[in-house]
Amino acid sequence: MDTRNDVQKFLTALRARITPEVAGLTAFGGERRVPGLRREEVAQLAGVSTAYYTRMERGDLSGVSESVLFALVRALQLNEAETAHLFDLTRAATGPRRAPKTKPQPRVSPRVAQLIDAMGDVPAIAMTRLGDPVASNPLGRALFPDLFPAGKPVLNSARYMFLDERSRVFYQDWGTIALEAVSGMRLLAGQDPTDKALMALVGELATRSNEFRTWWGGHTVRSHSTGTKHLHHPVVGDMTLGYEALEISSTPGLVLMTYLAEPATPSADAMNLLRSWTASEARTDEAARTSP
Repeated sequence: MDTRNDVQKFLTALRARITPEVAGLTAFGGERRVPGLRREEVAQLAGVSTAYYTRMERGDLSGVSESVLFALVRALQLNEAETAHLFDLTRAATGPRRAPKTKPQPRVSPRVAQLIDAMGDVPAIAMTRLGDPVASNPLGRALFPDLFPAGKPVLNSARYMFLDERSRVFYQDWGTIALEAVSGMRLLAGQDPTDKALMALVGELATRSNEFRTWWGGHTVRSHSTGTKHLHHPVVGDMTLGYEALEISSTPGLVLMTYLAEPATPSADAMNLLRSWTASEARTDEAARTSP
């Protein structure tokens, strides 16, 4: 990935979203061509010269101090994820050039697998950084049936999101969830722009999905470790579930996705129905395996 180009587009997008009024500046100079901040206004807010900021926005971050970066964070009113992304891009742009590399697929340890199975009442799925399910309990597979087709390999969640029309029915808030997926991948790209698997996935999705290509070009970054999803499940109907993405510290690159419904709600009733359906399916499968 072209880190200097990413820096340029990221900073351009950030200053375009802030008006002088929001930044606390008095707007002068007549009609503005764009609603966002001009380069000289960002420079003023960050306490650097316009020429210096312009060099930074063009992707040349060599020699830029941490204090200047934090001044830029304040000037552009960056959130935690955007701040981390800016520092990641700076390290990538100023460090030695590294060749693309293949990162090993994280493996689920027997203890983590046992933990996931023990969470019988909670849908649980262990995902790689790129959205590949590598372990799950029965309720997790039942909650996301399209990701776990019977007798076939599991589906990558990003490919399912953008390349499988079923996802637009399953996710009632598809646009929100899809944009979150793109912004999460942007964070990964900043953390390691040499990741060959990530580069290949981004290239595939950008080629085959207009929405992905547009949102990827927007350089939005957000972290999504918790939130709410609105699902239309093919068996139990509509569900509103809170989710938590829990990092598995013993296995870097893996997160444990868990899903809960608010007690005493229709979604809780639907989850209970899904638990009963999952248990019934398990009994049917067990009977089929043990029958003579």
